[in-house]
Amino acid sequence: MPKGLNDYEFSLTKQFFVNMEADDVRDAEIVVRLQVNNTGAYYDLDFKVSGTLTTVCDRCLDDLVLPIETGYHIVVKYGEEYNDASDDVLEIPENESYLNVAYMLYDTVMLAIPIKHVHPAGKCNRAMSQILRQHRAAEEGEDEMPDVEMIGDDMGDDSGAIDPRWEQLRNLKDNNN
Repeated sequence: MPKGLNDYEFSLTKQFFVNMEADDVRDAEIVVRLQVNNTGAYYDLDFKVSGTLTTVCDRCLDDLVLPIETGYHIVVKYGEEYNDASDDVLEIPENESYLNVAYMLYDTVMLAIPIKHVHPAGKCNRAMSQILRQHRAAEEGEDEMPDVEMIGDDMGDDSGAIDPRWEQLRNLKDNNN
């Protein structure tokens, strides 16, 4: 690679994630722009990642298209042996003539996906929402429950109401102390 700035562009599609065995990714249209600054002593890699990724909604199981907009920066230098102990510096053996960045790209994209994959309120599949509402009503022994999209997150509900299951766990904890 010549010294100075070198620009590369990659396209990550569904096949990339199939190859990486990411079963939860149904489709992807992601563009990666990589700028490598070869200083002679080390390589400064700067990744810019943008596009969309399709996964499954945790609530209704329909496809959920998520925007991906992230970046990653790492310095690569030659050393005695492979060493990835640092998040910012990667050391590769001096006899290596290339660096496969596929796993760096994969990790960067996967870390940009939110932990909870759900449609915005009111956008979930209505039929599945109805089934979920009926299931929750039967579980709670109630006849009527609010629409699923109106129910707060089990862990992030700001309404002040505590799920009775969590309250029972707290009581068990308090009794053990």
